[in-house]
Amino acid sequence: MIDETVEEIREMQTHSSSTVAIKAAESLRELLDREYATVEEYVRALDRNSSALRRAQPSHASLHNTQREIVDRVEDADPETVEEAKALTESAIEDVVEDVETAKHEAAQNAVELLPDGATVLTHDYSSTVVEAIELAAREGHHIDVYVTEARPRFLGRKTARTLAAIDRVNTTLIVDSAAGHYLDECDRIVIGMDCIVDDILYNRVGTFPIAATAAELAVPVSVLGSSAKLIEEGFAFQNEFRSPSEVMREPAEGFDIENPAYDATPAHLLENVVTDDGIHKLQ
Repeated sequence: MIDETVEEIREMQTHSSSTVAIKAAESLRELLDREYATVEEYVRALDRNSSALRRAQPSHASLHNTQREIVDRVEDADPETVEEAKALTESAIEDVVEDVETAKHEAAQNAVELLPDGATVLTHDYSSTVVEAIELAAREGHHIDVYVTEARPRFLGRKTARTLAAIDRVNTTLIVDSAAGHYLDECDRIVIGMDCIVDDILYNRVGTFPIAATAAELAVPVSVLGSSAKLIEEGFAFQNEFRSPSEVMREPAEGFDIENPAYDATPAHLLENVVTDDGIHKLQ
């Protein structure tokens, strides 16, 4: 299960960073069914497998933080037996998963007040927190129009559009990324997820920066939704990922290069607020 999860994370088959963190944490349960001669052998295996999960997607702050928490809780407790070490691991996994899921839900709930009845918003990529926030607003009776960018080259926005289209009172329109500027004048707000915010820089799916910069020109506020665990002050260095050129163009590139970055960097001064499980944090 761990090897399969590493490969899934590496290939970005799971789009939400919170979901990635949960899957990675759950995959460590595989170690609970293995036999180890000593505590030291078990802890080494835990650390080795956790490191493999983190290396599979070093840009995911939530993955990094949850994996470190699990390993640190076992190591800091200095268990005397393998059984005790496994029990500590299982407890840490359960707590981490609950914390991530609770934080996502609370961030989404806090964002509902930014999505009043009749609002028109634009979102980019796929964020499970953004989707839940819109769904919660719709459940409260709000009618919301949503423009969804395709998020090329992997078209992650199509998943967002399909999900939102199934929600009553949500009118969904899928647009190509380059059309965002055309439709932003109709929007009351942009709502997007986040991979993380480090040193006043939002790192999110590539395409976020030009949308936020255009929104600033048109005076459309930008709200970023996510767990407070994604607000990083120290101990984490963001690493961008450059994905396969085949995602951009299937045929071989002849006489030119193809670059395919997964994320871009958006200065925090382009954002109006960040909505987390701790509340709405004004940035302007």
